[in-house]
Order: sequence, then structure tokens, then C-alpha cells
Amino acid sequence: MEPWRWPEEEWRRRVAQVRAGRSLKPARWPGGARCAVALSFDADHETNELRDGGESIGRMSWGQYGHRVGVPRIRAALRREGVRASFFVPAVAALLYPDEQRALIDDGHEIALHGWIHEVNSALPAADERELHLRAADALEVITGSRPVGMRTPSWDFSAATLSIQRELGLLYDSSLMADDDPYELVENGEATGIVELPVEWIRDDAPYFNMNRFQALRPYTPPTAVLDIFRREFDGAYADGGLFLLTMHPHVTGYRSRMFILEELIRHIKARGDVWFATHAEVARWCLTESRDAAP
Repeated sequence: MEPWRWPEEEWRRRVAQVRAGRSLKPARWPGGARCAVALSFDADHETNELRDGGESIGRMSWGQYGHRVGVPRIRAALRREGVRASFFVPAVAALLYPDEQRALIDDGHEIALHGWIHEVNSALPAADERELHLRAADALEVITGSRPVGMRTPSWDFSAATLSIQRELGLLYDSSLMADDDPYELVENGEATGIVELPVEWIRDDAPYFNMNRFQALRPYTPPTAVLDIFRREFDGAYADGGLFLLTMHPHVTGYRSRMFILEELIRHIKARGDVWFATHAEVARWCLTESRDAAP
């Protein structure tokens, strides 16, 4: 049936599947900070090519660059600045490079779920999506020694089954959706889930500005200085609002010599404010939940 023929209950059903519930933006951040900053890195590595069933050696070498060069550069920059972050890792990438995950954990960073092989959730039967997410959680637990508490779906692709799978996994938070600037609670078919959404946005993601595919009409290129300006303005807005600044970057995109300064300059710009809390996604989600419970009548 064409969408314009749908009865009211059908379009209402589709809209109600996953919604933004109550705001979880806290009245205060730890240590009196005005703003929270959650830096994240989607360490996809070779899974972007593997997910599509591809055998392009060139594209897999691009993924290997993320592990071989991008992650070490990012780790070094974060270590210099004393900043911890969250790394969202497909299980296949984690299995290819288990020592990378353990090194990140040793540095104090968080490893979180990012699918099995960077699959497209909405293209999968619900049973297959469930099996892959559970398998991925098991793999990351074996590699890192702790069960992941958060998820960013691959390509931010969220199916009708994803939230129920996250609830089954007992996750603390998701970071794949875009209904607000600041944290909120996810609601499934009218039922509050207790899961914190830490919202993403393509504006605060490096990939749309730089990614390209020579076999498709995908040739975006934005000057790195312009990307830094956008990210700074996004942070400044979050700071003015007393909210959350969440940034998504990719080691195989930002890890280049001409782009690393974006991350480095941005961190310096943020630190210049002084009253800012850098935290992992899990720490932000826990704080928001605790504050919301304390504020409840």
C-alpha cells in the first residue's frame, strides 16, 4: 500500500516504534562543569568493505590504515591531552586486532558495540540481527575482559528490532539516533526503556566531510579548517546551553597528517574554557541516569 493510502493507525504505529522520551540532560555536570564532552571513534577498519561482501584490496588497505596509523595517532593525541574517549568497534575488527582493543582499555578508554561486521541492521531479519549483536557482545567481552554497556549501530542504522535487542542485552546507552542535542531516554511503543540515548548527528561526524568512493558519485571534500570551524561552533553551542558535546570520528578518516590537527586544536579550544568535563559515553550515560533519579520527586 502506498504511504498516502495508509490509515492513521499505520503511520502512528511506525512513528511510535522508537521515540525520544524524557530529557536526561542533567541540571549539573561533575565538578561544577558547565558542559560535558564525549569524544568517540568508530574503528571500522576493514569491515566497511567486508560488510558489502567486497574483495577490494585497496579499500581494505584503507581500513588497515585506520589500525596501523589512525588509532596510534589518536591514542597519542588523547594521551598527551589526558583525555579519555569511547571507541565503537565492530566485532570482526576487534577480532582482527585484539591487541588494539586491549591497549585502548589500558589507556582508560571505553570499547563499545558497533555490530558484528558493520552490517546494515534494517536489511536483516530480526533474528539474524539479534544473533549478530549478541555474538558481537560476547566477542568484545572475551577480548577486553568486560561486557560492553553501550552500542552505536553500524552506519547509525536502527531497525524496528534494534531497541528490543538492546534491552535484552541490558545496555546502559545507545548512541545512534538524533532526536535531540542532549541525552534523553528511549521509549519503545510508548514504554520507557531506561536506556539513555546519547545523540549523534552528521554535522558532528568527520566522514560526511571527507569520505569518497571512486566507483560512485561520492566525492565530498571539505577543507579541514572548515570542519574544525563547524566542530568548534557545535561545541560552543553546547557550552552555551550547558549540555553535551558529542563528536564522532573515524581513525581511517581523521588519522591523516593533514587532519589530525582538527582533533588536537578542538581539544585545546575546549580545554581553554576550563569548566568542561571530558568523559566516556558510559560515564556520561551513568551520570545522566543518576541525576535524573536524584531529581525525581
